[in-house]
Amino acid sequence: MRCLITGVDGFLASHLADYLLEHERNVEIFGTIRKGADRGNITHVLNQIHLVDMDLTDAYSVNAAVHVAEPDWIFHLAGQSYVPTSWTSPHVTFEVNAIGTCHLLEAVRKNCKDAYVQIAGSSEEYGRVRPNECPITENQPLRPMSPYGVSKVAADKLGYQYARSYGLNICVTRTFNQSGPRRGDMFFDSDWCKQVALMEVDKHKKEIRHGNLDAVRDMSDARDTVKIYAAIAKKHKPTDSNVFNVCSGWGIEMSEVMELLKSMSIVEFSTAQDPNRMRPSDVPLLVGSNDKLDKYLNDVMELPYRPYAATLMDLLDYWRVRVEHP
Repeated sequence: MRCLITGVDGFLASHLADYLLEHERNVEIFGTIRKGADRGNITHVLNQIHLVDMDLTDAYSVNAAVHVAEPDWIFHLAGQSYVPTSWTSPHVTFEVNAIGTCHLLEAVRKNCKDAYVQIAGSSEEYGRVRPNECPITENQPLRPMSPYGVSKVAADKLGYQYARSYGLNICVTRTFNQSGPRRGDMFFDSDWCKQVALMEVDKHKKEIRHGNLDAVRDMSDARDTVKIYAAIAKKHKPTDSNVFNVCSGWGIEMSEVMELLKSMSIVEFSTAQDPNRMRPSDVPLLVGSNDKLDKYLNDVMELPYRPYAATLMDLLDYWRVRVEHP
């Protein structure tokens, strides 16, 4: 089986490559990467995958990557994934996430119409959610509150259009917050864990700088999520044309995450809000329902669930190693 993972050097994508290599027999993985990109997340599997240079904003580049890979499965995980960046570069975010997805679907239509395609959507598509609308189902109105959220809505709807217009086998996963080892330090819990790891070796002042601690997020472990991605790929058919929430189904307030981290640290620290970490508008509440996904995969697997405290500890230990052995 030939599998194409776009943005294979990314957080979720690298864990997906790990999972497929370990659990799928006779899998041949092609992973796209931007020229000059950091390969740190995939150093351990470089001799087991085929790397293909690709720029999502270049239609020719995308078509060439798909043509070379001739994939049976495509996991489209590449993109601009950091919400704050979308405020400073909204046009770039839209070009990469929306136009880039269009380039990919055109390449699929021309080269491998029978391939399964997962488009990585986001819980940020839901945007402004009222408390009485939680847990969020897939039928929830989309009210994105950031340029990133808007770009993901566009990619989501392109998937629907190409599935209906051309009969492509497309599934959109609206994935809620993910965490675990390798999570980039621009994301809140990884940033905090890195700060704590630096404190513990006396390389940082004993204070964590943070953004909005009132926000509530649905947190899952990336290593569980990639199992779900693979299970959907095995079962999905063109007639399904599904959208799935991929989430834990429960929420945690950012202040609770901070308290968990305090209990895990070997040093005491204070906290201070950093205006630079605050967004122009923030989504206060994002907690998803995974009922639809649970029913769909019921005959295949039970949804994996790793307690967030265990994930956070693994993330902290990841940064402890990185800080001591850069």
